[in-house]
Amino acid sequence: MTRVVLAMSGGVDSSVAAHLLLEQGYDVVGVFMRHGETSPVACAAEPAADDASLPIVSPRTDHKQGCCTASDAEDARRVSDRLGIPFYALDLKEEFGRIIDYFVAEYSVARTPNPCVMCNNWIKFGKLFDYADAIDAEFVATGHYARLVRQADRRRPLLCRGVDSGKDQSYVLAGVARDFLPRMLLPVGEFDKPTIRRIATEIGLRVADKKDSQEICFVTPGEHGEFVRRRRGEVESGGEIVTSAGEVVGRHAGIENFTIGQRKGLGVAFGEPRYVVRIDAQRRQVVVGMKEELACRQLTASQFNWLVDPPADPFSCQVQIRYNSSARPATVRRLGESQIDVQFDEPADGVAPGQAAVIYQGDEVLGGGWID
Repeated sequence: MTRVVLAMSGGVDSSVAAHLLLEQGYDVVGVFMRHGETSPVACAAEPAADDASLPIVSPRTDHKQGCCTASDAEDARRVSDRLGIPFYALDLKEEFGRIIDYFVAEYSVARTPNPCVMCNNWIKFGKLFDYADAIDAEFVATGHYARLVRQADRRRPLLCRGVDSGKDQSYVLAGVARDFLPRMLLPVGEFDKPTIRRIATEIGLRVADKKDSQEICFVTPGEHGEFVRRRRGEVESGGEIVTSAGEVVGRHAGIENFTIGQRKGLGVAFGEPRYVVRIDAQRRQVVVGMKEELACRQLTASQFNWLVDPPADPFSCQVQIRYNSSARPATVRRLGESQIDVQFDEPADGVAPGQAAVIYQGDEVLGGGWID
């Protein structure tokens, strides 16, 4: 049988993914990725015995857990036991440390990071391929709601939106190296979420009604500013809150607390809604203005990752600028090997440097890069 490494989080999506892969005849190996943040809680998901064929497994019990908690690992282990597949916990603290460093560095220069995209690029569809190679696995799979459409006349499959438009996660996969596409499996992308939960119930998985994870896995919700300050050390980032006309209307504790388009938590009362329209890292100023000031007709994106052969001429497409936003009609022009220019047909609100700009044609993902 063809072996596949499956990233298991303890949630319903990756758990049902394991079941679907087994039904398709794969030899499934489940792995749980520890990132080593926050409270030191022993994980119940240790390998039962050392296995020389699994060189990346760490048998430590003194690790630390963040939101990939010990209970999540226990859920993943319990699902694996029920389905009869081997399960291992991987110590990826060093690799997650790279993502945390990126997260802190971006906020410190007034950019809005997307660590979930980086996790997919560097770890789930990066380091896990190293692990797959080490155990002679042909594929790496996850529980993402996206699809890989394989065509007889193409060497690589197309990355496309998942069937469930409300759960589609193709946006966060746009940075995966395209040479990995033939070795990826996304089994839940062909289903909607209610169907996935129904399958989990039918096969007796306790995680059938488990809530979805919504937040960054290594940061307590609402405390990313404090997290950045603690990690960065004693660097002054507080300053003035000013209007777009230059009037000083208040002070803030740090630019890392803000992102473009933010309305709540400004710390200043106005008679009408105001939004963060710009952040000046050099002056440590947060600039607030009216909603119409967020309108943006053009952006550039760098470090662009093409999942298809890059078009030579400008072309019409749809561009998505945030995970929870809709893709907008635009014209894209290449500025070089890894940079693009985007001209929106209609103004887009909340374009934030540091977020991913992902290009679609219909359901197909053409690639993605980082907004300058």
